[in-house]
Amino acid sequence: MMRPLLLRPPLGCLDTAFSSFRASRNKLVTQAAVVPHLYYFRKTMHYQTEERGRPHSPDYRIYFKTSDGKYISPFHDISLIAETEQDNDVPAKKPKKNDSEVLFNMVVEVPRWSNAKMEIATKEPLNPIKQDVKKGKLRYVANIFPHKGYIWNYGAIPQTWEDPNHTDAETKCCGDNDPIDVCEIGTQVCSPGQVIQVKVLGILAMIDEGEMDWKVIAINVKDPDAKKLNSIEDVRKSRPGHLEATVDWFRKYKVPDGKPENQFGFNGQFKDKDFAVEIIMSTHEHWRALVQNKSNSAGIACKNISCRASPSKCSAEEAKEVVESAPAFDSAHVACPELGKWHFV
Repeated sequence: MMRPLLLRPPLGCLDTAFSSFRASRNKLVTQAAVVPHLYYFRKTMHYQTEERGRPHSPDYRIYFKTSDGKYISPFHDISLIAETEQDNDVPAKKPKKNDSEVLFNMVVEVPRWSNAKMEIATKEPLNPIKQDVKKGKLRYVANIFPHKGYIWNYGAIPQTWEDPNHTDAETKCCGDNDPIDVCEIGTQVCSPGQVIQVKVLGILAMIDEGEMDWKVIAINVKDPDAKKLNSIEDVRKSRPGHLEATVDWFRKYKVPDGKPENQFGFNGQFKDKDFAVEIIMSTHEHWRALVQNKSNSAGIACKNISCRASPSKCSAEEAKEVVESAPAFDSAHVACPELGKWHFV
C-alpha cells in the first residue's frame, strides 16, 4: 500500500560542519559543506511510504522510497539538514547564514495522541518503521493522567546516532544506540513515516535506565506558530505548562509497566537551541563513523543507497529485494488493545 508524502526534504548524505562552539555554548556559526567522497546533495523529491505486513501485528513495517521508485533507509539516506523548497518545485531563496534558520529533517514515528510505540528498526536492513515489541508483546505507552498517549508528534532526526560507546561529558552516561529523538510541538497531527522540516528550539537530557536519551524540542517549519517560536523560552512564555508536562510525561511513562521513573541531567531543565544543535551535530559525527564502519556498530544495520564511502552501500535492486522479502500488506482488521484506561501515577 503506497502513501505519498507531500513534503520535500532532500535525499542523500550531507556533511555539515558546525564550528565556534568553544568554551561557551552561545552564538552558533554554521557552515555547510559537501564532501565529495561521502556526503552530497541530491535533488529534493517526494518520499512515499510502503506498508508491509498487517497493521497492529509484529510483522507490520513501513518502508520508505523516493518518487522515482528507489527504496531507501530513513535512518541513513534522508539527510540531516533540510533544504527549503517552494511547493512548485522551484527552489526557495537561500536562507541567511544564521543559526535561527538551520532546519533539520525529522522522520515522524508516532503521531500525537496515539499509543503504539512505533520506531525506526535500527537493526533491520533499510530500517523500516515497526512497532516495538517487549517480552513478545506489541508495545503501547499508557495514558498517564491527564495525558492521552504521546503529547507531541514523536520521531527521530536522520543521520544521527547516540553512540553507546560514547560517554557524555556532562551526564557521564553513554548513548542509547538510537537516532536522536524529537518532540515536534506543532498543531498538526502527523502520520507515521511522514518526513517534515523542523526548527530546533531546545533539548532535554533524559536518562533512561542509565543511558543518555536526548529529547530535542522542535516545531514543524510550516506550522502557523513556527515564526513566533524561536527558542525554548518562547515555548515557555507562549505555552504555559507545555515544557513541564513534557518532563512529567518522560519521567512517568514507563511506571505503569513496572519500571522506575526516568531521571534527567541538568536537574530536568531544558537546554537552549545552540546547545541542542551542538548535541545533534555530535550525534551526526557518531553516525558518520558508524556508516563508514569506523565505530562499533552495536548491531545497527547500515544498509543504504547513497553514502558513497560506506561499505554497507547497496544497489537499488538490492534494496528492492529487502522490501519484497517482507510479508505483503494485509489490510485485515486487527483489534487493538483497550487504550482508554487512565493511569494515575
